Amino acid sequence: MAAYVILDITVTDLVVYEDYKKLSGATVAQYGGTFLVRGGAVESLEGSWNPSRFVVIEFETVEQAKTWWNSEEYRIPKEIRNKASISHTILVQGV
Repeated sequence: MAAYVILDITVTDLVVYEDYKKLSGATVAQYGGTFLVRGGAVESLEGSWNPSRFVVIEFETVEQAKTWWNSEEYRIPKEIRNKASISHTILVQGV
């Protein structure tokens, strides 16, 4: 069953965040993930939620997504993201 890592990101340091973007994509691919949404335009249709940068990554399973999230390969990109942004991240099981 598919799983989705969903990130709501507010970038606080654009220069450093570029390093994250350069490094993170390869780790997603290495663990079988696919970007479905990566920073495209966001339009709020209802409520007050209006993320500035929104990312959705699809994995084949929840276990695969967690393996990527906790991987040594993603450790450094994650540290860079945490230095350059404020992020809210969830893991959602698909249907």
